[in-house]
Parts: sequence; structure tokens; C-alpha cells
Amino acid sequence: MGLNVEFEVPSWDEIYEMLLSLADKIRRDNFNPDLIVGVCRGGWPPARVMSDLLGNPKLANISVEFYVDVAETKSKPVLTQPITIPVEGKRILILDDVADTGKTLKLVRDHLLSKGAGEVKIATIYYKPWSIITPDYYERETKRWIVFPWERKETVRNLMKKHKVEEVRRRLISGGMDPDLLDRFIEEIMMESEE
Repeated sequence: MGLNVEFEVPSWDEIYEMLLSLADKIRRDNFNPDLIVGVCRGGWPPARVMSDLLGNPKLANISVEFYVDVAETKSKPVLTQPITIPVEGKRILILDDVADTGKTLKLVRDHLLSKGAGEVKIATIYYKPWSIITPDYYERETKRWIVFPWERKETVRNLMKKHKVEEVRRRLISGGMDPDLLDRFIEEIMMESEE
């Protein structure tokens, strides 16, 4: 089976620039959240950065399981860690890395509203045009599979389970991954599999 996915591999600096722009949009909208909720796992890094950029230390997390592999999901997302702090009447900003299917974001938004949240807005770095949710704030629209800085090795590991190393390497480099870093991951993963 060939690797028929196009990749986009943004750098840490590109992600930070997009988060700076998102923070500007949120401020211009005069939305001052009482709480920022990061969606586990991809939403944690951007939620922490947004907490810093907005000067808002009030952070919480929600965990949802949906993706099982690169571009593969379960039939529906499952809430595995609900919100654990009171949200009644609060303005909440949900942060995630991407609105792909939108099903996770819908589940999280509905969960927070069911707990009495006053106003809920969603911010993502990326948005895909087929998402059932359009975030209130997003930076870039794409149809590609995004490999975020916080999941690079995991992505390489998952791809190597199903595809030839040369194809994985070629596709990820064409998407923007640093060849030296990629070779390091490939070497480490091959050593791990020999243990």
C-alpha cells in the first residue's frame, strides 16, 4: 500500500507565529476567556502558549481519544477525561492544534455547555475544509496531514509500521521535515525495534 497522504511539517517558529496571530484575533474580538481548555494531546502545547500570550494562567484539559494512526480515526471520539473544574457561567476558549473532522471539537464544546459554560469559543492553528466545526479563530486552512513539532517522532514511528522507509522519508521531507532530524528518528526507531 502506497503512502497517499500529503504532509505539512511546520516548524516550532511557524507554530509560534500562528499562535501570536491567533492571540491577536482573540484580543481584537474582545474575547477574554475565564478559562483556556486544551484538548489532549495536540491541544496542550498551543493551549500553554496561548495562556502565556493572553496573560491568562487559568488552564484546564480535556482528553478525547479519536485518532488511532496517521489519517485514521475510530468511528467516533470518546471523552476519556471530562473537565474536572467548575465551568458554570464561564467564558471558555477551547484550544486544539487542528479542526480536522471537527468531531472532537464538537464533543468537547457540547460537554462544556452541558456543564453550564456560559460562552464557548474554539481556536485551532489549522482548519480543514471538511470539518463539521468551523473554529471561531484559526490561522491556516489545509487539506494536508499536519505533523506538529510535538508529534514528529510518533508520526515517523507510525508510518514506518506500514510503509517503506524510503517512501516515508521522501514524503515527509517533501512536506518540510528536516532530513537530519528525520534520519535520527528513523535510526532510533529501527534500534528500538531491534531491542
